[in-house]
Amino acid sequence: MGAKRPVSVLVVIHTPQLDVVVLERALHPGYWQSVTGSQEAEESLMTTAMREVLEETGIVANPENLINWHLSNRFEIFHEWRHRYADGVTHNTEHVFSLCLPEPRALQLAPDEHLSFQWLPYKAAAAKVFSWTNRDAILMLPNISSQ
Repeated sequence: MGAKRPVSVLVVIHTPQLDVVVLERALHPGYWQSVTGSQEAEESLMTTAMREVLEETGIVANPENLINWHLSNRFEIFHEWRHRYADGVTHNTEHVFSLCLPEPRALQLAPDEHLSFQWLPYKAAAAKVFSWTNRDAILMLPNISSQ
C-alpha cells in the first residue's frame, strides 16, 4: 500500500434535531470524532465520503443524502501520523460533508478504527471531539441544516 494522500473528508452525521454521532478512535481511546478518511486513488470526494461512512458506521449513504458543504480546512498532520504520508508531507486538506438521518440509530463500527459511538446534542458533540475542524463543523450545523 502506498502513502496516504493528504486529502480527506469529514462527514458529520446528525438528525434533524441536531443530535450528532461521535466515534471513539480505537488507537486513541478518549479521542472522539465524526467520520473521517483519506481520498483513495482517483475517487471523487463524494465517493470518498460514501465509502468512509459505510466502512466506519455500516450506513449506506448516497449522493442524494450526503451534503457537500463546499468547505475545506487545511491543517497540520499530527507528527505521530505523518509516517502514513509521503516524505515531506506535513499538511492535509479536509473537505466537509454532512449526512442527516431521521433519528439516532445503532452503528456497525469498524473495530480496528473505533471502539464505541455516542449520539449527543450538537453542542455536547462539538465539545467532545478532539479536532478543531470537527468542532467547528458541528457548531455550523444549525446554519447548514436550515438551508
